[in-house]
Amino acid sequence: MSAENHSPAAPLQSIEAVDTGLSNAGYIASRPISTAIYLAHHLQKPILVEGPAGVGKTELAKSVAAWLKLPLIRMQCYEGLDESKSLYEWKYGKQLLYTQILKEKIGSVIGDADNLATALDKLHAFGDIFFSRNFLEPRPLLRALEQPGGSVLLIDEIDKSDQEFEAFLLEILSDYQVTVPEIGTVAAHTPPIVLLTSNSTRDLGDALKRRCLHLHIGFPDEKLEARIIASRVPGIDERLLKQLVSFVQQLRALDLKKLPSVSETIDWAKVMVLLHTAVLDVAIVRDTLNVLLKFEADIEAAGKQLAGLTQKAQHEAGIA
Repeated sequence: MSAENHSPAAPLQSIEAVDTGLSNAGYIASRPISTAIYLAHHLQKPILVEGPAGVGKTELAKSVAAWLKLPLIRMQCYEGLDESKSLYEWKYGKQLLYTQILKEKIGSVIGDADNLATALDKLHAFGDIFFSRNFLEPRPLLRALEQPGGSVLLIDEIDKSDQEFEAFLLEILSDYQVTVPEIGTVAAHTPPIVLLTSNSTRDLGDALKRRCLHLHIGFPDEKLEARIIASRVPGIDERLLKQLVSFVQQLRALDLKKLPSVSETIDWAKVMVLLHTAVLDVAIVRDTLNVLLKFEADIEAAGKQLAGLTQKAQHEAGIA
């Protein structure tokens, strides 16, 4: 059974429509992001989304699902992830229950069989029942393929899985189908929109990359980051917003172990609003720097430059 494309095409008629749709879902997308989603739908290809943690890779999948009103099916990857956890497993409890029922009815099943061979032949007729669709428990990959109206499949942090799991994914990513030995090939009625995310903790295989469109989401520039924060922290004061963005952009220019992500900037903005902050000063920044920076060495390194960083942020916001 070949995959057919019945997914909602109307909202994806242009790159501009994608940009507007994502914005309505609360995701401020750059042009490359909107283009990747548009192409993924029309070419029926998955997207491999790479970039630092916290820049909005996972949030992109959530926003696409919310915008298109499709179910979001998420599979979190980890070392040792295998077929039984990602594709399907058998309902062993149900199989055991039916085995007990069969034991109780064994006489009526065998009937008038007059020898062992005949009895076994009759029992063999029941063998495949226990490995039929009724006993199959679908996991994320199979659930995504079986959604009649399509879905958004998020394969999160694929770089944390093993190379063997990468190889297992190739059939699904190429043909939107998978083979279950006991049942046969299961193909998608409506190919899902697939996003694989990676924090680049290891190099992914060429075979996987060939099957995907590539999208890199890096740290946003000052203008885009201001738009993102404004959309996620409604009502934030314009001058405070400019100070926050300027300060974070300066932090990312420092030699830190982990640069602050967009999600951490949003959290910091929420903290400043909660504390009724109007102007960034050294004291308030020092007290809340742990929201932005997650390593003590980074906090100490940035702490030595807080006066200059906050002064410049105020200046760019027209305060000092």
